[in-house]
Amino acid sequence: MNLDHVFVCGHPALDFAATLRARRSIRFEMFVTPERLNAWYLESGLVDTITPGGEDDVREATTVREAIYRLVTNRRLGEKFDREALDAVNAAARRTPATPQLTLTGRLTEATPEQALATVARQAVELLSGPDVPLMKECGNPECTRVYIDRSRGMRRQWCGMESCGNKIKAAAYRARKKSAPAVAAH
Repeated sequence: MNLDHVFVCGHPALDFAATLRARRSIRFEMFVTPERLNAWYLESGLVDTITPGGEDDVREATTVREAIYRLVTNRRLGEKFDREALDAVNAAARRTPATPQLTLTGRLTEATPEQALATVARQAVELLSGPDVPLMKECGNPECTRVYIDRSRGMRRQWCGMESCGNKIKAAAYRARKKSAPAVAAH
């Protein structure tokens, strides 16, 4: 599986939760090192620069990520919030977030891994208490467990992204149809 971070969910907190892929089957972990975690913070656009992190930052980020995923799932299924997950996200959200600064060349957001995580946690709070809750859907690919914001007309979007899942599912369906189609005899 490729190690590139993917941002298809329409919200940073959902993209963060999606960094443990294929939760129902192979469970592919994206945050395998502090460097991969920091790469996510940078690639997500949440921060412009970040100080090097350690294994503790990865442990804390994965704990908060799993708590965000649990709360998103609770919300999506109309369940009460899991207390432990609520405590984990709120504790991270109370910390000092990454703060953008104005410089001579424009905006700059420098952060530590802890500040970047606090920023993600705050975004999760905003998402889960905001107007986009009814727009959250899980990807239609049974192997994928990403949750995304569906802003399509009529909420008809089925996949987290065409690149990541839609094309795979469509191609598999096409192959299945070709295989089961009766062979046409050539005259």
